[in-house]
Amino acid sequence: MASAPQNPTAAAAAAALRVADLPGRGRGLVAARGVREGEVLLSEPALLLYPSALASLRAYCAACFRALPADSAAAPCASCRAAAFCSPACAAAAHPRLLCTALSHCASAGLAAAAPAEAVQEPLLFLLSAYSLPDPALRAVLSLASAPPPPPGAQDAADLHAAVAALAPPHLLPAGFSPDLTAALLDKDRGNSFAIMEPYRPWTPLELQKARAYAVYPRASLLNHDCLPNACHFDYPDRPGPGNTDIVVRALHDIPEGREVCISYFAANWRYADRQRRLLEDYGFRCECDRCQVESQWKDDDDDNNGDDAMEEEGEEDGADGGDDGMEEEGDADGDDDFPHAYFFVRYLCDSEGCWGMLAPLPPSPNEHLARTCVWRLPHLELFSRQKNGFDSPEGRNMYGR
Repeated sequence: MASAPQNPTAAAAAAALRVADLPGRGRGLVAARGVREGEVLLSEPALLLYPSALASLRAYCAACFRALPADSAAAPCASCRAAAFCSPACAAAAHPRLLCTALSHCASAGLAAAAPAEAVQEPLLFLLSAYSLPDPALRAVLSLASAPPPPPGAQDAADLHAAVAALAPPHLLPAGFSPDLTAALLDKDRGNSFAIMEPYRPWTPLELQKARAYAVYPRASLLNHDCLPNACHFDYPDRPGPGNTDIVVRALHDIPEGREVCISYFAANWRYADRQRRLLEDYGFRCECDRCQVESQWKDDDDDNNGDDAMEEEGEEDGADGGDDGMEEEGDADGDDDFPHAYFFVRYLCDSEGCWGMLAPLPPSPNEHLARTCVWRLPHLELFSRQKNGFDSPEGRNMYGR
């Protein structure tokens, strides 16, 4: 089995892409030169990392988010004693100061009381980590695109701001700390954070395959969506050495110079209606890619969908985001013209039962034949990152995304 691709130098990765203003799409990333299939297009360290929930503090290193050994060899944080580190180097790097302060002594009980459920813990952990950033990094987060207004029932920004103010000493908070700044940061988090997942293990129930942490990657956040993407992204959280939380983006096929590089924000086998609903609710736009233009002419398949049961479990609680593996049967009945993207599904989607991972070619090598590896069934049980909106619970999982 092939080993995981090594991180290229930042200069080599940066040379493959350039930022461009795209009509009707805003800023995006385009190929700065001709790109070969399997080539690493982007390898970027995180600007901001934060834990997914309080329960993960003892399971993963608070600095690099590698899995901690089960034999209790991890070193607890000398200040808060609630977090732990996998090595002296990570202990020296520490973790966000406001988060550490909130976890210290009796404050940890206050943090748990302020955020009793994981859905509430995540935005609070984000804010404590973001407000710990130095000013240049905080400004970089604020420069990212904002998400649409939060859906009904989302945690109120004013309540989260009050929780931060109650948990953090005033002298540690940055200048300009205000409800408006807190709301702006939450908008950036919803629209730009990637999930760093617990590696895929086929014997692990889907509901236990959760995010161990979230990360913000400024350059990767410029990747726009396409329902037939030409790139996909990976992470390697337990890889030894530096850069284990870097995001790695690889080309699915050859990309000519000047062509936009896109990823999919969710599983590629979702039905048209489910894709459009998710994009509109989470990102504020309707997709008009070539695939959507074809599928918009299909009859409504809600009544006769034969989607995979596993994908339906991964979808929304009401079953809206189900799989559409019945899509090929519908296309075959009407001819290839009604399903021109069938080749994409055959070549780039893993056919292992219940997987639906993207098959990405390994980086080109002059000494070996090109092979393909699934983003979900990677060597060493490593897993690609998943965008967090709507997935971090059994009711809503995004297999791909920003």
